[in-house]
Amino acid sequence: MRLFGTNGIREVVGGPLTARFVTSVAGAIAHALPVGAPIVVGWDGRTASPAMAKLTSGTLALGGHQVIEVGVLPTPAIQYNVVKLQAQFGVILTASHNPPEFDGIKCISADGLEANRSMEEEIEKAVAAGIAGSVSFDRVGEVRVDSDGARRYIEGILQQVDVAAIVRRKFTVVLDCGNGASVPTSPTLFRRLGCRVITLNGQLDGTFPGHLSEPTEANLSDLCATVPAVGAHLGIAHDGDADRAVFVDHTGRYLPGERILTLLARDFVQRSGGGIVVTPVSASQSVEDAVKPLGGEVVYTRVGSPVVTREMLARHAIFGGEENGGLIFPGFQLARDGAMTAAGVLDLLARTGQSLADAVRDLPSYILIKEKIGCPVDRREEVLQRVIARMTQAGDRVVTLDGVKVFRPQGWILLRPSGTEPLIRVFAEAKDELSARQLAQEGLDLVRSIVDTRATP
Repeated sequence: MRLFGTNGIREVVGGPLTARFVTSVAGAIAHALPVGAPIVVGWDGRTASPAMAKLTSGTLALGGHQVIEVGVLPTPAIQYNVVKLQAQFGVILTASHNPPEFDGIKCISADGLEANRSMEEEIEKAVAAGIAGSVSFDRVGEVRVDSDGARRYIEGILQQVDVAAIVRRKFTVVLDCGNGASVPTSPTLFRRLGCRVITLNGQLDGTFPGHLSEPTEANLSDLCATVPAVGAHLGIAHDGDADRAVFVDHTGRYLPGERILTLLARDFVQRSGGGIVVTPVSASQSVEDAVKPLGGEVVYTRVGSPVVTREMLARHAIFGGEENGGLIFPGFQLARDGAMTAAGVLDLLARTGQSLADAVRDLPSYILIKEKIGCPVDRREEVLQRVIARMTQAGDRVVTLDGVKVFRPQGWILLRPSGTEPLIRVFAEAKDELSARQLAQEGLDLVRSIVDTRATP
């Protein structure tokens, strides 16, 4: 029974995700940990998350554990608090950027990283066997509330940047919280950095009335319009659990996540005189182009922050992240962190005196297209194997580190099954938009032709 995807468990509320299911997973976690372990429980602003948290906390306490509830916080803030509170484990009720009908469960180890696969497998086996941790009446744990998590997290970020230099720039920032978990933290953080903050969608609402939770260009039209309208220096948007940040420059231009990944990777390598940057196979070629001349090395991994963070730990990387705006600052914590990313960008602009538009102007330029196409979960592996077979026959260089990545003279195509949704993601990159879109369409057409036919005996 495979429950955990690329980033935890994510299911539709009222479908696979029921009270019974949440309790069974929490019971399995209680069984997997030594009795008496302190466990941090936090959640995002989705409609089901508070109720799921109560089920989780109660089940863990009945399993003999000491539960510390930190409430609604960004996923990286909860990860940070797991370490600061010296907990042995963390459970986050979140579905990150998924549509509002989803919710999920994310497990965090004592070092603040996502739980490794062996721990996930232990939980899955216990769920499948119907095993749950339980203790006698005199060993039942307690549930206590810690209300200091947001302050603790914000203070930690402030220690990573030159606050005085950022304050002197007097930035005006339009912040789109997306009705998500950044509401209790990011507005306060930017005000502490001396910014004039104009918020959009700054009320916690799990139905995401402002726009869907994923901070794509299509979902951020209001942010793109507001930034130049109010004369702001830049705009920043988070996804539902605020482990990502994406940016809009002063003209209202949306900057794809790979541009900020490349910008900060180059800055870290330049200031460090070299070093390793870790990023998934879905990352833009621009990262390698930017850091190699400065003595940097790029190490590629499978997609997913758990894989990236653990590779960063093993390689002593100086920076890492994904092209979707989920960037990782190992000097702070090994977690995708939207607020730390935003503070890091403000720090760079304060140090260089540049606008965001100027800062990205001389970066290597590529067009990265991201598409997706529906594919039943039970057919994903079959479809992927057929894609690999067809791509290999074409004679181009093929990499199967995660899904299948095919290199063509004009660019590359990556097709990989989603770890959280019934679909296949298609990435394509080239120097010009026409070539990138042609590559993406080729990938979509190939997947569609396979999905629309059944495997032959």
